[in-house]
Amino acid sequence: MPDAREYGDRVIPARRQDAAHAEGADRTAGGRGRRPRPRPVGTAPVIARVSAGLRRWLSPTAGAPGAGADPALAARIRIAQFTEIQKQIPALYACLSVNALALAATHWSLAPVWLTAGVLAILVPVCALRALHWYRLDVSRIDDAEADRRLRRTIAITGLLSVAFVGWAMVLDQYGGTFERGHVTIFVAITVIACIFCLMHLPPAALLITGIVSVVFLSYYLLSGNAVFRAIALNIAFVTIVMVRVLLNNFQSFLSLIESQAALIDKQEEMHRLVEENLRLAHTDSLTGVPNRRYFFAELDALCRAPRAPGQVVAVAIFDLDRFKPINDTYGHAVGDRVLIEAADRLRAFAGDGVRVARLGGDEFAVLIEVARLDRPVAAFCAEIAARLKRPVRIGEARLAPGCSGGLAVCAEAECEPHRLFEQADHALYFSKEHRRGMVTVYSKHHDDLIQDGHRLEAALQAADIEDEFTLHYQPILDLSARRIVLVEGLARWTSPTLGDVSPARFIPAAERCGMIHALTLALLARALRDMRDLPPEVGLSFNLSSQDLISPETTSRILDVVGGSGVAPERLTFELTETALMMDFDAAEASIRSLRQRGIRIALDDFGTGYSSLSYVHRLGLDKIKIDRSFTSGLGTRTGESIVRTIFDLCANLGLECVAEGVETDDQLDRLRNFGCHLVQGFLIGRAVPLPLLRDHPMLARSEPPATVATGRAA
Repeated sequence: MPDAREYGDRVIPARRQDAAHAEGADRTAGGRGRRPRPRPVGTAPVIARVSAGLRRWLSPTAGAPGAGADPALAARIRIAQFTEIQKQIPALYACLSVNALALAATHWSLAPVWLTAGVLAILVPVCALRALHWYRLDVSRIDDAEADRRLRRTIAITGLLSVAFVGWAMVLDQYGGTFERGHVTIFVAITVIACIFCLMHLPPAALLITGIVSVVFLSYYLLSGNAVFRAIALNIAFVTIVMVRVLLNNFQSFLSLIESQAALIDKQEEMHRLVEENLRLAHTDSLTGVPNRRYFFAELDALCRAPRAPGQVVAVAIFDLDRFKPINDTYGHAVGDRVLIEAADRLRAFAGDGVRVARLGGDEFAVLIEVARLDRPVAAFCAEIAARLKRPVRIGEARLAPGCSGGLAVCAEAECEPHRLFEQADHALYFSKEHRRGMVTVYSKHHDDLIQDGHRLEAALQAADIEDEFTLHYQPILDLSARRIVLVEGLARWTSPTLGDVSPARFIPAAERCGMIHALTLALLARALRDMRDLPPEVGLSFNLSSQDLISPETTSRILDVVGGSGVAPERLTFELTETALMMDFDAAEASIRSLRQRGIRIALDDFGTGYSSLSYVHRLGLDKIKIDRSFTSGLGTRTGESIVRTIFDLCANLGLECVAEGVETDDQLDRLRNFGCHLVQGFLIGRAVPLPLLRDHPMLARSEPPATVATGRAA
């Protein structure tokens, strides 16, 4: 305020200040009545406040409510403003120049040459240069700071040009008759309109021009003494007010659009971050923290498919802890987990340029190597890894020696089949464990003999009597809410007269290789459906389909025929699919899934998180259930493991899918799953896979009064 002084944080009127000074002077001067000279009022704070307010008003984002509180939003607004006015300003300068030249032409013979030609000889080239400058600007190269600087400069330049043009027009109005003066009026009016439209995305500039032109124009014509011109001035003033209102409304709509786009971008970035985090968790082994099987095979596939120059060799090494199972059985899972974590930490030390490490599952680890990037022979490198992994691990008072064997396969060909390379490394590992325990075996022609054993397995499979040699065992799936068995998973068993008991992990891949899988699937499914007649109607069947079954329309059709002729309601049947099966031919798999679900059969994605593209398939396919892989269940004691399992449960809940936790082996795991909201569990704690007669004796099968604890099921 003009009559005030500042004292600290207070502003006191000058009269009160003077009185205070006088009173103090009276006291110090002994009451002699002398008053000190008043201090001059400081104007710097007032000027600073006015200057700050002016800077805020002239800010390009003036009028944007959230811009001040959100610098990122203000930056987006400035960039958007700059992008929009860059398209309009050249047209504005062109319109202004043409209108000014037309006005000068009508006054050419009436006004002095310096006024008609001289002034425009300066103003028109300035407008042309500015228009060319804006036209040639590359908006993509303008950042926020540059946009802010240019917008502020534009506001200042438009203010100066508006003063120049309206002043020139008012001086020119003194020459000529009624028509020429009417032309001046039209020039001013359409200039204001053009400025408002072309600068609507930069309101400070538009309002500054409108204010300058309107004040000068209205003052000039209202004081002219001509009633007609006064009326015209008032009409133009009213139209200007309306257009300013439209300008502000449009700018608010523009701001709302930018804010909506910013919010959408923020949500997309957050979704992308969550997806990346989910993918990271899905690629991470929950127990050890190193990359998992899914990551390894994805990297192996990408490396083998990528073009390579001659001499760029790819190698796969697989390492297995020889004595891990005895350690785990003797000292318990907790100690076993610590051994695996220590092994993963040791392996992680070898990761680097051209070397990727992963845990495949259990006590098995893998290393993917780009040999050209190593500083030593790949065999020596792998031997060093094995030596590091076999070193004793001290846990408490125990000194544990896990041992380690390895298998190495190298591919120097231009085209390398990833699964074949992995199988070769696996064959080499098998040879090490059988014949050279504690060593690393490099796959060679010698190991083809092992492949011949696989061929013998296929031959025995083709000659097998499916009805006599194959049986089905059933593993229960428990509903924790009802505390009763609601599903059983049918698992095939083969006892060969020549080979003895053969693991499904061996004979199922062999059946797929030799083309026996379709006949095997149909025969075992028919037997399982017959067995379902001996189970309570509220108990469903979960049955695994091979990848080749899924992509074969003929097999899918025959499966539907078997289900239709069994007398078992399709709603009791769930087919389990693996992500590998979906990877073979997604379109064919999707068509088969659609056919099965149309009959009421449910579809479950098995071993979720261990394949290639879990999130993608969950999103694209019509699934009913997801089965969490046992590797995640075993890692529930860790923070990462719990995070992964919680993420999967949240995903299922959001998508309306049932979720089955596999591999439940301890009461602690069961309690954690129950706390997470899991309803369906499967594992040795609930019950092992047993023949149908033993399954019927399970205490939680069709009981009217369920047992109080799950431990009873384990006893079965």
